[in-house]
Amino acid sequence: HLATSLPLPSERDHLRPRIDLIVFMIDIKSKYSLKNVEASLAYVDASFFLGKVCFLVTGVGRVSNCSIEMNAVWKLGEVYCSPVLFCELELEGIRAATARRLLRMLQICAGHVPGVSALSFGSLMRNSADD
Repeated sequence: HLATSLPLPSERDHLRPRIDLIVFMIDIKSKYSLKNVEASLAYVDASFFLGKVCFLVTGVGRVSNCSIEMNAVWKLGEVYCSPVLFCELELEGIRAATARRLLRMLQICAGHVPGVSALSFGSLMRNSADD
């Protein structure tokens, strides 16, 4: 399910499936994109930041067109203890690899991978980013 911002409309709460993973998409070429994500973060329950939130930054192939400081993006991941993924949606191979990575994250967050919890997976993501 996609939403352009949070909070989600409450009139469909009874029809909404369980939320296992929230992916915040940030277009590196749009300051509005970052502001929208920052405003939406206030509506996410704190327990989701324990392995069930990630930030997907798109448009990274054209660094010269960036409207957002990369430090601001890294800081979001740091402050909210959530992984930051980078993707260039215009390149088929990278788009497919990112989709597979997100699907695997979703499987883990939904509890479909025995022996791996969303919390431990989030910790592994942060540790690998530090290397």
